[in-house]
Amino acid sequence: MIKRTIDIVVSALGLVALAPLFVLIAVAVKATSSGPAFFRQDRLGRLGRRFRIIKFRSMVRDADRLGGTLTVGGDARITPFGRFLRRHKLDELPQLLNVLRGDMSLVGPRPEVIEFADMFPRSFERILKIKPGITHSAALFFRNQERLLSRVEDPRAVYVERVMPYKIMLYVEEMRRESILRDVLTIVDTVLRITRTVTMAELDAFAARLPRVVEPAPKIANLAPAGLEQPYVRERRVDAVVSQAMRRMETVA
Repeated sequence: MIKRTIDIVVSALGLVALAPLFVLIAVAVKATSSGPAFFRQDRLGRLGRRFRIIKFRSMVRDADRLGGTLTVGGDARITPFGRFLRRHKLDELPQLLNVLRGDMSLVGPRPEVIEFADMFPRSFERILKIKPGITHSAALFFRNQERLLSRVEDPRAVYVERVMPYKIMLYVEEMRRESILRDVLTIVDTVLRITRTVTMAELDAFAARLPRVVEPAPKIANLAPAGLEQPYVRERRVDAVVSQAMRRMETVA
């Protein structure tokens, strides 16, 4: 209840205080590229409920149809002004509307694209017990994600097999230590950018520590849109590994 009250008060005050900036950004987005000022996309909220996340549009119109849902540094779909917005995370500001409506919280696991969340049903069953958020310590640690993925040959494989499992472990660990004070510290960290960012060497070391899983995990749930029944065999092996590791963490705790 306290957290929700803080979400409502801060998001409402933020929307009022930032209204002039919203107008300026919206006009600039419209003036520098064709298409709407805002970008909306289905994401997974608490308990798997879908909602439409709102951002300032930083890419060309219909970008997801032109190159999928994963974005890397230097992506040709990002507009020049969109690159500026993404660098300073200004494209995320409209999510204050999602917070005010109750879809999101100020602090919480970042809402994942449904395509990728469906690859880790066991893991997201735990994560989606709480609302997603605008910021999170894991998101701060991975704020250089697009730049890292731009340096690898297969960005999607690295994202699924290294980045997502690492984030999931951080999300679950943070859920065990959740408190209002930690939320405040995360918001301060978001503004001041205190936390260092992950390195590729750390991602490789993390992946190397994951135990091997010989058989694919059974399909627990399909969170993808109807008609997109895909096995995701390799990804579900990773999901099973991460789930095993999280269970060990919870047992130790």
